[in-house]
Amino acid sequence: MKFTVVGAGAMGLRYGLLLQDAGNEVDFIDGWEKNVEKMHEQGGVYVSRDHEDKHLVPLKVSYPEDYTGNPDCFIFFLKQMQLSDMLKRCARFFKPNQYAFTCMNGMGHVEKLLQYFKPEKVIAGTALVATVLNGAGDVDFIGKRGAGSMKLANYTEKPDEFTHKLVEQLEKAQFNPELTTNFRGTLMAKVVFNSVVNTLCTMFEMTMGEYANYEGADEMSRQLIDEAYDVCERDGVQMVTTRQEELDSVNYVSKVANPLHYPSMYQDMHNYRPTEVDYINGYLVKLGLKHGYNAKTHAFLTHEVHLAERGKQRELKKLQSAKEAAVAEA
Repeated sequence: MKFTVVGAGAMGLRYGLLLQDAGNEVDFIDGWEKNVEKMHEQGGVYVSRDHEDKHLVPLKVSYPEDYTGNPDCFIFFLKQMQLSDMLKRCARFFKPNQYAFTCMNGMGHVEKLLQYFKPEKVIAGTALVATVLNGAGDVDFIGKRGAGSMKLANYTEKPDEFTHKLVEQLEKAQFNPELTTNFRGTLMAKVVFNSVVNTLCTMFEMTMGEYANYEGADEMSRQLIDEAYDVCERDGVQMVTTRQEELDSVNYVSKVANPLHYPSMYQDMHNYRPTEVDYINGYLVKLGLKHGYNAKTHAFLTHEVHLAERGKQRELKKLQSAKEAAVAEA
């Protein structure tokens, strides 16, 4: 099969490179100039696993304006706030027969993809796969090969021949995919997971394992999970996991699968980038208010993250001012 990954960040690189390693033809598209130019200069991307065995892997990457390929399927891995602009930049080469597949964090991306792809061509899912982008052209896969898991579903909830072929290739790439026929329930399970782990690890600058090993972690997790499930029930979402299963997933992934991992929201905050909290905790708040329900803990956390973002931006300005002063003195 031929894939084009739109968004050559941590997760886009992991999915694309492992699908390439499984025998598929894979192109990459990215809009971050430093990243694209670094990979052009290197002739590929440097890949590590758990900070070891760093080696160069060749790949084909281009800006959307330069792309000329014709894949069977586009794989989208971008931040929620980046997707609309990237879709506009890519629109000229989308064709009616092509599929769109994504495991992006948060919610809001599906509606954007449906503006460019037919409903029967949209497949979305969730990925419990830990990956870190160390810098431009340098990615680190966290966990042994085959670690992690994912779920995916067709927007129409009717798997077709292509979907089964996609699952087969994801299995070859050792992503451990599970195909479901519950679209919203599948996606919301990851939103709830991220609303606990991503947000709390970010606020308190700790790994997933450090959070889960805190004696009060289960109580904190349950409060957020219960609120999120209350929201989903009011919106008619049939969740693919029970509340207890969701808590069990938080604990297993945090304590066993990826205890040393800092979630992507932490990585954004640490690197002075905007977070996706509005598409995770904030999304649950808005969905609850639609039905007259106040998810007040999620609302409080959303505000806390935004306050922390302001603090990081203040810190960044100080660093930039100090750097400019040092240059001026030199």
